[in-house]
Order: sequence, then structure tokens, then C-alpha cells
Amino acid sequence: MSLTRRDFARKSAITGAGVALAGSAGVLATAPNALASTESETASEDSADAHGGGVGYGPLIPDPEGILALPAGFEYRVITYSGRTKLESGEYTPSNHDGTATFDGPRGTTLLVNNHELKGPRAKWQYPVPLTEGLVYDPAAAGGCTVVEVRPGGQVAEWVGIAGTSTNCAGGRTPWGTWLTCEENSDRAGTNGMTKDHGYVFEVDPIDRRANRDPKPLKFFGRYDHEAVVIDPKRGHAYLTEDAASPNGLFYRWTPPKGFAYGRGKFRTLADDAGVLQAPKCFDSGGKFVDDLSRATKIGTVYGVDWVDVPDRDARTTPVRKQFADGEITRARKLEGMWWGDGGTYIVSSFARAESPVQHDGQVWFYDPKRRTLTLKVLLGVNPDPAKDGAFDGPDNITVSPYGGLVIAEDGEGIQHLFGATDSGRTYPIARNELNIGTEAEPEYSEFTGVTFSCDGRTLYANIQTPGIMLAITGPWKRQKRG
Repeated sequence: MSLTRRDFARKSAITGAGVALAGSAGVLATAPNALASTESETASEDSADAHGGGVGYGPLIPDPEGILALPAGFEYRVITYSGRTKLESGEYTPSNHDGTATFDGPRGTTLLVNNHELKGPRAKWQYPVPLTEGLVYDPAAAGGCTVVEVRPGGQVAEWVGIAGTSTNCAGGRTPWGTWLTCEENSDRAGTNGMTKDHGYVFEVDPIDRRANRDPKPLKFFGRYDHEAVVIDPKRGHAYLTEDAASPNGLFYRWTPPKGFAYGRGKFRTLADDAGVLQAPKCFDSGGKFVDDLSRATKIGTVYGVDWVDVPDRDARTTPVRKQFADGEITRARKLEGMWWGDGGTYIVSSFARAESPVQHDGQVWFYDPKRRTLTLKVLLGVNPDPAKDGAFDGPDNITVSPYGGLVIAEDGEGIQHLFGATDSGRTYPIARNELNIGTEAEPEYSEFTGVTFSCDGRTLYANIQTPGIMLAITGPWKRQKRG
């Protein structure tokens, strides 16, 4: 049933939806550079301080190895390192680590599925994902996933989960224990040396290697520059983000066909046009259409959401985001990581610049499927000095912490961090990338990706995308106070 603008305006007047903060919505409300929604919610100077006030784990200590600065008492271990560690087959670990999830494996092991964001032909990359027999979609493409097994004694094994895909970015974990890997590239066959069309989602099983043979693109999710995906475990919808510009991208909802039962391997049974793919059309509490999410300038802004059918999900002649005229749908720049929690999905827009109505250095939204609303949880103002340590910008991958709040991977300008946010909105640093891939005169630090906790909550895994390093962080984790 469509949620009309009139319905939303009426409900907003009754409930005050335009300024409501529900559940754990305030997790990021006072992140550095955040803009408060009302005077009463304005963060004090103390609460905006990323490094003080008793939350978190204290200041970061420089790493003599030049990889990862951590608080006192914490340590890290390198799990995989592109060009140094090797797969079971003898090839080197592929480069450009991205989205990652953890799974309980057999005999006490931890399994991680790790995307490798490698775009274009294989010849472009020194360490592409190896073309393992039976696991290849397009032999011309460099990307894919590896599965990493960490055993109780600390031994590590790694093998290919899928190969021959392109620009595998954030992806998402399913409720039934598989991984959905997303191609953030929609090259057609014949473009950039590709032999098959790209821009699809694929399912990877971390436990049953046989299930990954003969990779099948899940075309019903659409063909575009995919970023992340989550599954609503109650209603069965999938929500997906698109990282695109000119025009800005969209996030999508896919509704499964009536009677479809989820489970391992079930997606393979669906037709390419199964279900319904839709894009959002948002409007404010006064019933006014919202063309771009960057229009929201206050924390707590709530938009009603209607859903508009995608005319041609496989983009045979026109990219999906260009199939809509102005006024038909709501766009946003740099739609990135997603995480299901609190009965809905968190959605990240990493930044907006001149192509958007309003500039910012990061938004986190929460979509409530029951209310059919989007609520702005964080808005980061443009960071005036990214090279200076302290402020955070460019949120990307996010995960819910078993110790309360969120852990966020930074993909901004200058210095890169992993940082946490308590339930009340206090932020604190967890790690800083110290691996300079630039020069001493012009230092450069790669983004963090794939932030995720082990299933027992004891280990935080994260990647440094370039050159491609998976790290396991352990230490005196503690439940964070509200601050």
C-alpha cells in the first residue's frame, strides 16, 4: 500500500515525526562536525570531543611497525596481506580488500568472506582474484571474493569463493549465513575487455564450497553500480545502495515474489525478473517532495517514503538511475554501507559536493519499514582540515558493536580512522591507519573497509584497502557508557 504525502503529513502532525528520534537513533547524533536538530539537542563542546570525556579506550598510540595505531592494551594481528600471504592454491592473496562479514565455521573456526574491489581487466592488477576452476563468472574480470578461515590455534587458510567479477564492494550478510557480494561496476560485455555484462549481485556460501560453483548473477536485484545490500529478516525485502553520480544514485527495495521461502541456494531458483525492484520517493512532513537526501540539514529530519517501480531493472538501454525524470524519485550522492538493526536498515551517504543541493561530509539514515520513514541520524559538516587528526569524515562501512553503539570505517580525506559511537552519541577513536602509501612530503592513507566483529564479539576485523590487509584487533573491550 502506498504511503501518500497527505497520510504522512497527517501522521507527522499527530506524532511529531518531523523531529522524532526513535530507538537507538541517537547513536551518531553528536559525532564530530554533526549538526544538531534543535537547540536543546546541540552537543556541548565536551560531548563533541572525539578523544575525551571517559568514553572509548583512550588516546591512540603510534605503531612502531607503521600499520595501525591503537589504544593502550590493544593489539592487532595481520590475517592476510596482498602479495605476502598465500591462498591454499599457492597464489598470493588478492589486493584491494573491501566488504567483509564473519561466520561461525566448523570445529570452532571463524570464517570471513572478503570482497576484493578490483575494477577492469585482469592485466591491470598485480594480484587479481585467481581464476579457480568452476568459480569464474567472467574470465576477463579481476575481482571476486576470498574466504578466510581463522582456526582456534591461530592458523589461517584462504581460498577463492568467486572469481571473474568486477569491483566487488560492500555487499552484505544474509540471515541464513551466506554473503551477497555486489559489483560496483556496470560494464557491458565488450567494454573494458569484459566478456559478460556486469553490475550484479552474487551469493557466496562460506561453508559449502560446492554451492559456489557456476556463479549465477542475481539479476532480479538489478544491474547498476551496487554498493551494499541487507535483507529484512521479517518481511523478506532486500534493500540495496548504489554508488553513482551524474545524476546521483539511488537506494532500492526488492520485494520477493509471493510465497518465496529464503534459504541457502534459493536465490538461484528465481527468474531474472522475479519480484519487484523499486526506488524511493521521499516527502517531508508538509507533503513537499524531496529531490535529494542532502536537503536534510538537521539531525532528526524524518521523510516519508513511497516506492516507485523501476521500469527496466537490467538497464538494457538506459542506466537504472536515469530511467526516472526529475520529481519521480529521491537521489543521494555516494550511497555506501548498510547494516540491518533496530528493526530497520542504516544507510550511509559518505559525502556530497557540488553535484548535490547541499554539501556535507557524511550522513547516516535509518529506514523504518514499518513506518515507511527515513530518519537522519548523523550529518557531518565538511571537514575543513582532513590532514589534521581529530575530526572524522566520510563514513563508509558500519557495524553494530556488541559493546553498544556503532563502529564506523572512515573513507574520507587525509587521515583515516576506525571510530566508535556510543548510544548517546559520544564518539571515540579505535584505530588510525599509519601505513603511508604516498610520500613523506605528501603522505596518503588508504581507507578502512570491512569492519565487522567476530561472532563471539571478542575480535574486531577490519581491512586497509590498499594494498589489501586484513587485521584482527583484540583488547580490553568494554561496554560503553551512554556518555
